[in-house]
Amino acid sequence: MPTEPPPTRWVIPEPVAPGDDVVGVGADLEPGTLLAAYRQGLFPMRLGAQGPLAWWSPDPRGVIPLDGLTVSRSLRKACRRFEIRINHAFDAVIRACADPARPHGWIDDEFIHAYTRLHELGWVHSVEAWTRGDDPRLAGGLYGVAIGGLFAGESMFHHERDASKVALVGLVEHLRAGGGTLLDVQWCTDHLATLGAIEIDRDDYLGLVADAVTRPQLRLGS
Repeated sequence: MPTEPPPTRWVIPEPVAPGDDVVGVGADLEPGTLLAAYRQGLFPMRLGAQGPLAWWSPDPRGVIPLDGLTVSRSLRKACRRFEIRINHAFDAVIRACADPARPHGWIDDEFIHAYTRLHELGWVHSVEAWTRGDDPRLAGGLYGVAIGGLFAGESMFHHERDASKVALVGLVEHLRAGGGTLLDVQWCTDHLATLGAIEIDRDDYLGLVADAVTRPQLRLGS
């Protein structure tokens, strides 16, 4: 079971204005602050590449229903090329997601340190797609925060075609088997929509997350 850190010293804001994705600016990335924010449906991201720390609650919110993942024939074929592992290479995954050469990169050293601390406490997990064979390589993956039945996806990457999608398929399979109820993807991008992501009203999301975080803690296989 994950270790509960000391509580945050900040008051976590509640979303008020419809359509306003940013609900607060400031505070810190201490483990207790992060967990309190996710439990209230918020996540941190800077305002601009070097901007201040902001707390986001998108309206509408992107989620992937656990019974609604779209797996095409080509993706099913790609799944056979990779092996799914959990938490075998968390540091490599988060640093690949933070690669400054990636478009719209936002994960800086402060974020890497913060989520690594939460990983060490048992709240953050990486789902990895490894090549098969005698010399397996990390081909793609994702990481996110698991609280109760919630998995809040943060970022994904790939070094080989379809590897991040395969990691997402593996994540959904583990969530279904491990007691997951809600897969949050923040925004429903065109790419995620092809995989089954949908948009829901923020109020609906907040109701789902309030229920999810009270469920028994997710069991992610290794």
